[in-house]
This record gives sequence, C-alpha cells and structure tokens, in this order.
Amino acid sequence: MEGLNRQAAWELVCEYTKSESLRRHMLAVEAAMRAYAEKFGEDVEKWGIVGLLHDFDYERWPNPPDHPLKGAAILEAAGYPQDVIYAIKSHADYLEDCPRISKLDKTLYACDELAGFIMAVAMVRPERLEGMKAKSVRKKMKQKAFAAAVNRDDIVRGAEDLGVELNEHIQFVIDAMRPISAELGLVPA
Repeated sequence: MEGLNRQAAWELVCEYTKSESLRRHMLAVEAAMRAYAEKFGEDVEKWGIVGLLHDFDYERWPNPPDHPLKGAAILEAAGYPQDVIYAIKSHADYLEDCPRISKLDKTLYACDELAGFIMAVAMVRPERLEGMKAKSVRKKMKQKAFAAAVNRDDIVRGAEDLGVELNEHIQFVIDAMRPISAELGLVPA
C-alpha cells in the first residue's frame, strides 16, 4: 500500500459495515482523531484513518477477540502500516498483548467511547451538537440508565491516559464533531 487513502478506508468501512449508526460512530471518532492529530502536530490523515477504521469489522465479528483481530488481519493483508493496525487492536481492553503505548493508541481509546456517548446525548437535544457543553455531557454520565452500554470508566480512564482534563477533552471532541453534524445525522431538529 502506498500511503494511506481515506477513500479506500471509507470503501472498506462500507464493505464491512451496513449499519448507518455504526458508520456514523466511526465518522465521529475520525473527526475527533483528526482534530487531536492537528492539535498534537501529528499525521492528520493517518490518525483520521485509524478513527475511521477502528470498528469496521465489528458488525461481522462483534465478539472478542474476533473484533478487532479479524479486522487487523484484513488491514495487514491490504498493506496498512503496523502502527495503524496496532492502534486499532489496542482500543480493545481485552487484548492484553496490545497495551496502549503511543499517543495514537491512547487518543483512539480516549475518543472511542466518548464520541459514542456524545452522539447519544446529542440525539436527545433538539439543538443536537449546537451549543452542547461538556457540563451537559457530564450530567448525562451520572445517569446510569442513559446510554447504559457506554462504559463511563473507559471515558474517564481514556482522558487520564491521554493526559487531558476530562471536561476539556469532552468539549474538544464535541467541537471536533460539530462540523460534520449533517454526516452524523445530528442536524438540529
């Protein structure tokens, strides 16, 4: 593979993922990863593609460790760089041989659950992402029944591992997602 190609990555997502909500989740994580890459002075394309591809195999192989190992094998066969594949594998807590080491690994983990939770919060707000503040996300995090499948500890641990203050991290991810509101299905009602 010569360089990373966003269009090729998107085609892979579409080939393996039919669920619109899962595709939107990957787009949200991509947006957050691109924003963090820019902030950290990293490769924006590479980081964006890691965010875009991190769950592309989940719909077909949702059970650990198939997800993300089946996807990692597909990416390897397609010639994706090892650091991209490793970062995607490292977002799974249950792969003990893939600890999060690099800033890329830690950023993906920090953005994954949070982006999903922010989307859930946005869906119950008439203005969706517009005007959303970290405070309203934190308030919803305290409601255990709301988006119950999202692990709040992962969100907190992700920010800590990345070395960013939780409220700033939440606001940063909201702000990264806002420009693609339409693609995320989060246009104000």
